[in-house]
Amino acid sequence: MPDIEWIVLYMALGAIAGFMAGLLGLGGGGILVPLLASIFTMQGMSADNVVHLALGTSLACMIISSTASIRAHAFRGAIMWRVASGMAPGIVIGAFLAAHATTNLNSTFIAVFFTLFMALITLQMLVNWQPEPSKQPVTLRRLLAAGVGIGSVSALTAVGGGFLAIAYLSYKNSDIKTAIGTSAAIGFPIAIAGTAGYMISGWSITLSNPYTLGFIYMPAFFVISIASAIAAHYGARCSHRLPEAFLKKTLAVISLLLSIKMLASFV
Repeated sequence: MPDIEWIVLYMALGAIAGFMAGLLGLGGGGILVPLLASIFTMQGMSADNVVHLALGTSLACMIISSTASIRAHAFRGAIMWRVASGMAPGIVIGAFLAAHATTNLNSTFIAVFFTLFMALITLQMLVNWQPEPSKQPVTLRRLLAAGVGIGSVSALTAVGGGFLAIAYLSYKNSDIKTAIGTSAAIGFPIAIAGTAGYMISGWSITLSNPYTLGFIYMPAFFVISIASAIAAHYGARCSHRLPEAFLKKTLAVISLLLSIKMLASFV
């Protein structure tokens, strides 16, 4: 098992990620992925696999944090279940295929993609850009297509599901509180499908590594999940009391800086 200092770090990471998941309807991957990649590197794991392990472990942790976040938002009636269920099949397909495809991508490419995507999120949050509301009705086919796109990007970065889902739902005339709650619900199938994809694709690669299931490092998963499940409840409570604009911008900038640090480690 990892030494106690790593366990403490995992616990702190889980608390931060879970709180952000509840507060903003985001999975917390923007913080988890670069920090996990750095921690795994310091633990002596192979540089070829640390980003994949960080992505897979982060998505696995999202299963727990999104479950806790869903319960909190559902209690407040802030989830559009028809929209979430309509997008779920596309999300599962996109996330599973994208996660499985990462086996053929090296860590540097994924780190570059992750950093560029975080730069896009930061820009969107800093300028507070929102798409012009659409007058077209929400159909099952449009929800399915949106789900495929959101699931694919999220599996490649373990982040973006909340960002893309909130942007899409705002485009479809949803108020921000409902968009955040529905985004939390959308994060669950992303996490399930992405985790399955990373587990299967990394199974033979990490077979000799202790405490791994594919590209999921189990000690980090267990500790982060417990901490995030507790913190997500408090984050969801705060989301209905605090202004979120400043917090979203702060989270975006911090995540961008961390992802740049991760990129610098591989380039």
